[in-house]
Amino acid sequence: MKTAVGTGILLSSLAYLCFAMHDAMIKLLVESTTVWQILFCRSIAILLGCYILGGRSLARETVTSPALRPMMLRSLFLLAAWLCYFNAAKHLPLADLTTLYFAAPIAAILLAIPILGEKVPLTSWIAVLTGFVGVVIASNPTGLATGWPVYLALVAAVCWAIATTLLRTTSQSASSMVQMTMTNVFFLLLTTPMALMTWTMPSGGAQILLLAVGFIGGLGQISFFEALRRAPISVIAPLEYTALIWAFALGYAIWRDVPGPNVWAGAVLIAGAGMIILFAARRRMPSQDLDR
Repeated sequence: MKTAVGTGILLSSLAYLCFAMHDAMIKLLVESTTVWQILFCRSIAILLGCYILGGRSLARETVTSPALRPMMLRSLFLLAAWLCYFNAAKHLPLADLTTLYFAAPIAAILLAIPILGEKVPLTSWIAVLTGFVGVVIASNPTGLATGWPVYLALVAAVCWAIATTLLRTTSQSASSMVQMTMTNVFFLLLTTPMALMTWTMPSGGAQILLLAVGFIGGLGQISFFEALRRAPISVIAPLEYTALIWAFALGYAIWRDVPGPNVWAGAVLIAGAGMIILFAARRRMPSQDLDR
């Protein structure tokens, strides 16, 4: 599909694959390493990659960018989402946590209407609701009780949605490399104190995973930033549900978790949500070439 929106769909799909791999590696790391230390090392690795690709001029572009203040605010919401999500994960079953967190695409679409002035087509609403139903069926949450872990998971979803919306507002005024640099500089500043206080020397295997988290996380970030430069949130947000499919696949590959019939049924609905977005995008722009 030779359109900007089509490219955005492909890039966002790659980003969510990277994020799923990233989360699986972090799940392995948190057994011996604190979340603060993981985020600290991840930011350093991504910043090194940005410097190698962008050179010395990247620092000047970052400091003088008009997106500096909005990206500072976005980084705070993003860090809050991470902390809430991983703290909730300690107390909630994975099925319940996943279902709650995947309220984020709906929140992102709702926020895009008043903040960005986006006109959300009916197909996007159908896709996001179809995907959410698929998540509920696949995750099969039972006995979901209210309490602070539940609220933390919901706060994580809302914070992620706000961060995504803020990223869309800055995506046209700053390059993806500049935005990656800003985000990870702020992450580094915010996580350094706690990382140093809770520091433990990682083993050889953990060190390799930390490097991999930085590489995969950086690839996911730049793919996501570029996707938002090309497609509206109403198109990108429902595709986040594809991350659940990757999560199930990685769960089987790493921990030999065997998906049940409900997982396959949910996966079909989630894949269907993605197909709705693809076909709707092609119908809206059948012959326009909006590549940049």
